[in-house]
Amino acid sequence: MLNFDPLYHPYPSRRMTVYGRRGMVATSHPLAAQAGLAVLQAGGNAMDAAVATAAALTVVEPTSNGIGSDAFALIWHQGKLHGLNSSGPSANALNIKKVNSMGYQEMPVYGWLPVTVPGAPAAWAAVSKKFGRLPFSKVLAPAIELAEQGHPVAPIAGKYWNRAYQAYQKKLQGNLFEEWFHTFAPHGRPPQPGEIWRSPGHARTLIEIAETQAESFYRGRIAEQIVQHAAATGGFLSIEDLGSYSPEWVDPISIRYRGYDVWEIPPNGQGIVALMALGMLAEDELAGRENDWVLHLSIEAIKKAFQIAKEEVTDARWMRTTKEDLLSSEKLRACRQQIGTEAKQPGIQPDAGGTVYLATADGEGNMVSFIQSNYMGFGSGVVVPGTGISLQNRGHTFSLNEQHINALAPGKRTYHTIIPGFLSKDGEAMGPFGVMGGFMQPQGHLQVLQNVLDFQLNPQAALDAPRWQWVEGNRVQIERNIPAHVAEALSQRGHELQIMNDGGSFGRGQIIWRRADGVLAGATEPRTDGCVAAW
Repeated sequence: MLNFDPLYHPYPSRRMTVYGRRGMVATSHPLAAQAGLAVLQAGGNAMDAAVATAAALTVVEPTSNGIGSDAFALIWHQGKLHGLNSSGPSANALNIKKVNSMGYQEMPVYGWLPVTVPGAPAAWAAVSKKFGRLPFSKVLAPAIELAEQGHPVAPIAGKYWNRAYQAYQKKLQGNLFEEWFHTFAPHGRPPQPGEIWRSPGHARTLIEIAETQAESFYRGRIAEQIVQHAAATGGFLSIEDLGSYSPEWVDPISIRYRGYDVWEIPPNGQGIVALMALGMLAEDELAGRENDWVLHLSIEAIKKAFQIAKEEVTDARWMRTTKEDLLSSEKLRACRQQIGTEAKQPGIQPDAGGTVYLATADGEGNMVSFIQSNYMGFGSGVVVPGTGISLQNRGHTFSLNEQHINALAPGKRTYHTIIPGFLSKDGEAMGPFGVMGGFMQPQGHLQVLQNVLDFQLNPQAALDAPRWQWVEGNRVQIERNIPAHVAEALSQRGHELQIMNDGGSFGRGQIIWRRADGVLAGATEPRTDGCVAAW
């Protein structure tokens, strides 16, 4: 047997843009991409493929998403872009006073407190019902097979699986978290890259979701299992919380940049951060990627956009200002005028996160930008026994300050980090794009779009290019292959740079562009186990 390390790469490799005509799936795991492509080849459309890929990702990349995740989508169908917000609210039994009484001054990362109603299964069913062509059970069949028969763990997924296990051994103490170890470390350790991992409970849950159009998850047997586990272990989700949930079809928001329309989901998502930053830079001529002034402007624009979002963005029902006001040209022009030649302290700090992103397209012109997430790694650490359902910890982003715009309240959606993106021009679809990774996501959207629209890079080069990430204050992390003279010039402008060897925190993206002749051009992320499956 050959002995090699799947994470050791002493020599640089190169990916090429992938072309196809009849269909394409781009995502962070080869087996999930192939699941989506198989559904396309079985007669499904881009929307069927997106659901199949999303369900498969819960099996093959549980380090970032699961059945207990939230989801958002942008769907291009028959010349129109549709938005889906499938993020869930907090439990109606939960409020700031109750959390404070339990000894917390801020929302914890693990346990039941940060668990919100999962929206992913509802998203799959909603997309399938509104746009799908194949039976829902056939669309979920590849994911069910992966869970039943098992799959060999991919290198990057295995890397983060091991990191989570090492951390959870120290942080997840008590009976509440035993099921996580039983499900995701069944042999007393995490599965290694190339090792087969099976999840029969996961398969059973997916089968029931498939058979009931996800009704069981919210108003049936699975809902009862979730609520019974909550009641037995100090949780707050109720039958009413799950039963009253439904995803929301929304009108996407956009901004004009370099003659193109950039589209995002409206708040409670943070896609508006990327749009505000682009809007601040729309009147600047950005003279090349390897330019400290361009990077400085971009970093400062992101800081300002985040500062505004942290003060204004939450569940739309609680917002004090409108998305139109936040994207007004006057406001964004005024923000741009406040950017000087030196780095400025913004007074806020972003957080971490874990997410999967996928893009699909078919030969009929349909295209999907889809994202789902546990928020931080495996999420809350709470797994419903026998189901494979790892519950997200999205509620961690709630504030316990009653005066804060994103203060915890019963039945409220929190500020959400996951954002699918879409690009169009003159009413024609260019295609879906996205970069996952917590608060890196708007930063990734900005940089990838600059690479495409300002610097005319092909989709693969746009993802390959080295990235920066604003972390807090004036601290900015950069990838090692940003030129040294550019980094030095940024330092002289007051940016506190940290050179990173591991690219994992800089987001993982996917792109599919449709050319004027209908040919699809796809790219995937070199920082993960990414794959473009084309037909």
